[in-house]
Amino acid sequence: MTLPNGLTPDAAREKAARAYELDRAHVFHSWSAQKSLNPMVITAAQGCYVWDGEGNRLLDFSSQMVNTNIGHQHPKVVAAIQEQAATLCTIGPAFVNDARSEAARLIAERTPGELNRIFFTNGGADAVEHAVRMARLHTGRYKVLSRYRSYHGGTETAVNLTGDPRRWPNDHGNAGVVHFFGPFLYRSQFHAGTEAEETERALQHLEQTIVFEGPSTIAAIILESIPGTAGIMVPPPGYLAGVRELCDRYGIVFIADEVMSGFGRTGKWFAIEHAGDVVPDLLTFAKGVNSGYVPLGGVAIAPHIAATFDDRPYPGGLTYSGHPLATAAAVATINAMRDEGIVENAADIGERVIGPTLRELAGRHPSIGEVRGKGVFWAVELVLDRATREPLAPYGGSSPAMAETVAAAKAAGLLLFVNFNRLHVVPPCIISEAEAKEGLAILDQALTIADGHTV
Repeated sequence: MTLPNGLTPDAAREKAARAYELDRAHVFHSWSAQKSLNPMVITAAQGCYVWDGEGNRLLDFSSQMVNTNIGHQHPKVVAAIQEQAATLCTIGPAFVNDARSEAARLIAERTPGELNRIFFTNGGADAVEHAVRMARLHTGRYKVLSRYRSYHGGTETAVNLTGDPRRWPNDHGNAGVVHFFGPFLYRSQFHAGTEAEETERALQHLEQTIVFEGPSTIAAIILESIPGTAGIMVPPPGYLAGVRELCDRYGIVFIADEVMSGFGRTGKWFAIEHAGDVVPDLLTFAKGVNSGYVPLGGVAIAPHIAATFDDRPYPGGLTYSGHPLATAAAVATINAMRDEGIVENAADIGERVIGPTLRELAGRHPSIGEVRGKGVFWAVELVLDRATREPLAPYGGSSPAMAETVAAAKAAGLLLFVNFNRLHVVPPCIISEAEAKEGLAILDQALTIADGHTV
C-alpha cells in the first residue's frame, strides 16, 4: 500500500519524523506560543483527505485554512503549475504575462457589477492593506470602520481592522480604525428578537457611529460579506444593502472582504451575491481563487476608484504581484470550478446534506446552541447552557471541553476548523454527499463529549 504521494507508510513515517524534528528546531509558527507547540505533520493529501505523520487518513473538514476550495492536489491545477513552470516561472509585475492577464479576465467576469480591474497581491492580508490604501487615496480621508467579530489578516492595517482578540497585542490605537457592532442575532447587541429588528437596529447603530465619528473623516467601511473565522454569521436580509446605502449617502468607500467567503465557498462565486444586487466599491479575495496552491490574492476595483489613478500613480506594489505560477493556478482553478460544477456542488451539498444534518444534530445535542451557514461554510456554536447561551469556551480562548471534543473527532478521522467555542464545518467545495455524511457522522459522535459538559 502506498500513499497518494507514492510513499510507503514506513517511508512516510520516517520522512514525517525528520520533518517534525527540523520543524521544532527551526520553524517559528504563527499565532502560537512556541515552547508548548506540538504541530501535526501532514505527509500527503488528495481530494478531501489528508494523511498525518503516522499514516492516518483524516477527512479535511477544515479545508486547511478554509482555502482548499477545489480540494487537495486537483490534477488540472497541478498540471497547470507544472506547465507554467516549464514555460515561465517568474516575471516582474511591470511586464505583461498571459497567465496574469487571463486570471484577471476570469476573475473580473465573476465579480459583481463592474469590478473589472484587478490588482494582484500575495494573499488576503495584503489585499486588505491595498484596498484600504486605495480607499484613503480616493477619498482623501483616513478612518476606516470595521465590525467587531471579524478577521481581516495579520499585517499591520489588516490586524488593526480585525475585530477579535488577535488584534489586541498589535493595537496601539493609532491605526485610524473604528470598530462597531455588526448583526448577530444569536448574540444580539441590539436586544433584537427577529432578523428584521436586528437589521434595522444594526444599521441605526452603524449610522450613529458614522455621524459621531464624522462622515468627512471616514474613508471606508470594510466588512466580510459573511464573517468567517469570527463565526460565519450570515448577515440578515437587507443589512448589506443598508450598508451600501449608508456608504453612498456619506461618500464612504464600501470594501467587501471575500478572502475566505469567495470562490464558491458559500455556494456562489462570491458571498455578497446572497445579498442581491449589492455591489461594493472594492472587493478583496485570496484563498479559494487558486485554493492556495501558490500564494495569491487581490483587489477587484470599481471604475470610479480605478479612475483616481488614471493620471496619478498608484503608490504601491509587490515584487510577486500577479506571479505566473500563482495566476496560472488561478486560471486552472476557476476553469475547473466552472467545468466541473464545483460552485453548484457546494450549494447543493450545503442545502441538501450539511444544513439539514447540522440542524438535526442541534435537535439531539444539548451542547449545540446554534448552527448557521451557507454552501460549505457552516459554524456549530457550542454552549454550556442553552438557556443562558454561555459558550463552551470563553471568547478569545479554549477549554478542556472543546479540546476533548476536537480530539475525539480527530481520533475518529475528522479534521475540524476550531475557533473559541465553535466548530466550523468547512470542507472543500468538491466534497461528495457520501464524504459529507461520513464527516457529519463522526461529528455526531464527537459532540457527545461536548454534551457531557453541559448543565
